[in-house]
Amino acid sequence: MYRLDAIKIFVRVVESGSFSAVAVELGVGQPAVCKQVASLEAHLGATAFCVPRAISLTEAATNLRTSLGRIDNRELS
Repeated sequence: MYRLDAIKIFVRVVESGSFSAVAVELGVGQPAVCKQVASLEAHLGATAFCVPRAISLTEAATNLRTSLGRIDNRELS
């Protein structure tokens, strides 16, 4: 179940482009959002985001997002 939460957060970060915005949306601190993404990264064995100033997806995250694109967003809510 924890991976589903991490996937939901990953999708929201991708859509919003902001860890902070997702934290505000969920009513949690930014470290909690980062921790969920880090747990997903650990499970995948790959880094999900490049974060110089604005986040961008790595190749592994792009592949994951493409795979998740087939899942209706309502299923992740």
